[in-house]
This record gives sequence, C-alpha cells and structure tokens, in this order.
Amino acid sequence: MAGVIRDLTDAEARRALVCKWGEVPDDVLPAWVAEMDYAVAEPVVAAVQDAVAAGMLGYPRVGAGGPLGEAYAGFARRQFGHDVDPERVVPTVDVTAGVRLALDALVPPGPLVFPVPGYAPQLAMAEVTGRERLDLVVDPDAERAELDLDLLDHHLARGARALLLTQPHNPWGRAFTRAELEGVRDVVLRHGALVVSDEIHAPLVLEGAEHVPYLAVEGTADHAVAVVAASKAFNIAGLKCAQLVTTSPALHERLVSVPLARNESWSVLGVAASEAAYVHGDAWLAALRVRLAEQRTLLGSLLAEHLPEARTRPLEATYLAWLDLRAYGHDDPAAVALERSRVQVAAGHDYQPGLTGHVRLNIATSPDRLTEIVRRLASALT
Repeated sequence: MAGVIRDLTDAEARRALVCKWGEVPDDVLPAWVAEMDYAVAEPVVAAVQDAVAAGMLGYPRVGAGGPLGEAYAGFARRQFGHDVDPERVVPTVDVTAGVRLALDALVPPGPLVFPVPGYAPQLAMAEVTGRERLDLVVDPDAERAELDLDLLDHHLARGARALLLTQPHNPWGRAFTRAELEGVRDVVLRHGALVVSDEIHAPLVLEGAEHVPYLAVEGTADHAVAVVAASKAFNIAGLKCAQLVTTSPALHERLVSVPLARNESWSVLGVAASEAAYVHGDAWLAALRVRLAEQRTLLGSLLAEHLPEARTRPLEATYLAWLDLRAYGHDDPAAVALERSRVQVAAGHDYQPGLTGHVRLNIATSPDRLTEIVRRLASALT
C-alpha cells in the first residue's frame, strides 16, 4: 500500500482538511487551498502514531543536522541528484517562517525582489521584514512564464538586496531550468545580492520537467539559502516542520546563531513525519506524481470541452493550475463561480493585486471531483 494514492471521501475530507473543506459551506466544492484530497502516506501516518504512542509531545531536538538532516540529505540525493551536507540542514516551523528567518538573519536592509503573480502570503514578506517589495511581473499574455532578468538587474542596481525565488513556482506551475537559474545567478552575483529559494514544491515536478535546486547550480553557495519541506508533497503542513539548507559555512553559522526566540517553534511530530516522508515516502511520492500527471491531462480535456476560451500554460510542477479566464468577461471569476455554482477556486488578485480574470485551481483531487469543479466553473462563467 506504500505506493497507493487513496482519494478521501467527502466526509473524510471535511474531517481531515479543516481549512480547505471546513472553511466552506457544505454545498461548496473546494478547489482553493493548496492541500490534496488524498489520504496521507502510510509510512508518515505510522511514524506520527508511533511518536504519539511513545509520548513524543514535548519540545523537539534543538540544532542542525541529526536524523532530520540525514533524512533530507538522502531524499535530496535520490530525488534531485543534489548532495546536501546533513549538518547544514536547520529545522524551522514552516517555509514562510523559514523565508522570514533567512531574510532577517542574512539580508541587510533594502528592497526585496519578488516574482508576481506570487504565493499570496509571501506578497507581504517585504513589508513584514521592513522592506520595499519590487515586483518581477509576468505579462499575463506571455506564452511562457519566465523571470525577467533585465528587470531583476534593474531592481538590484536600484538597491534591492535579495530575490525571493519560488521554484518550482506557485502559481505559475513552472520548474525553472538550469539555464534560467544560471541567468539568475549571474545577475545576483553582479550586484552582490542574496537569493532565498522557496523550494517547498520541489518534489512535485511532473513528467516532462525536472527540479534543479538553486544550490545545485555552480557559483551559488555564498549567496543563497533554500527553504524546503515535506509538507506540500506529503500533505502534512499542519505538523509544522520545514528546513533551511545552506552550502556556505558562513551563512549556516549566521542562521544557527540567531536567538532561540526567532526560530523555536517547529514540532516534534513534524520532525517525525518529515523523517518518515524523506526516508520511506519515495514509492508514495512516485505514485502521487503519476496521479497528478493524469489530473493534468484530464484538466486539459475538461477545459477544451467546457471552457475552450480559457488560457493556460503547461503545468510543469505543483498541483495548482493558473487559469486565464478573461475571455469570459468577469473581473473576479472566483467570486462569480462561488456565488453562481458553489465552487471555490482561488482568486487571481490574491496573487497579484489588481489582476483581473484569473484563478488558481487545485487539481489534487479525484477525477470525478475535478470534472465537477470544471463543470461548475463553466456553468458559472458561460
């Protein structure tokens, strides 16, 4: 059963996914929050159950490395061909907290560059850390979602001190190529800036693409930190455990020397679940990627049938499809879909303030539910 993806029933999903399913009325079909409607992998469930049975409900082990560092290093080697020093794997509460910690601990005062549309909670990261946000905007009419290196160069020349890179990207669905990341490296090196690479979706690169860790690109060691987690790929965000990864001894020392109050909130159960996912989750993860690739194909067929004017780019990674629905004439299609057809997708303006006509749709569900989601969306908009 380790490699089997089991769809949750509606009743199971409402009990398990208290945000995605619990925050909407019973007649609403949810496709908004980035959680999967699948049962958690059995090795992860077993590890958490064993930890609870043993009374592991206290504080986690403090410090870098250890079994968690070893587990992630093995996972990175198998999944991405990336050699990570286990002793430079630092636990933190979640990826957003890890990004904030990296910015506070490593980046001098100055603006922060952020690609948009971008992960909604991180739109406020510059403000939260006392910085100005400078956007790398993707033209909604562009055939391919790409990082504008000329604009990045302009922002860094203007005084920006860091780039918050989300890769694979949410909501673009891109897995950036090595050549693209080398281009980023060259611009950043020219200006002496730092990259914080949010790689939470790294295990979710689908057939036809690959994940290249930013730190696996030659010449990035002294200016980059990656923030990783098992939470998105294994549906365990509520267990609260992510990791910061560095290659540079100097950057690592600055991260581990911050006061405990800045980085003390990760969960001992999150550590147990993450270790199990990294060590024993490969078969389940492989099956998940197959399922998501099938859902990607199904989505294409459903859009062609029900929403033929919808524009999408190829989904290379994640289970989050970015849909351009401007052709249907609604500034806020998510609100229209919720009101008229009782389906909840994420509004595009949450990822880029002022953007109209776009939604983010979560495909990590059953084929029947995805079919009904698109049918309801089309019913509302056409």
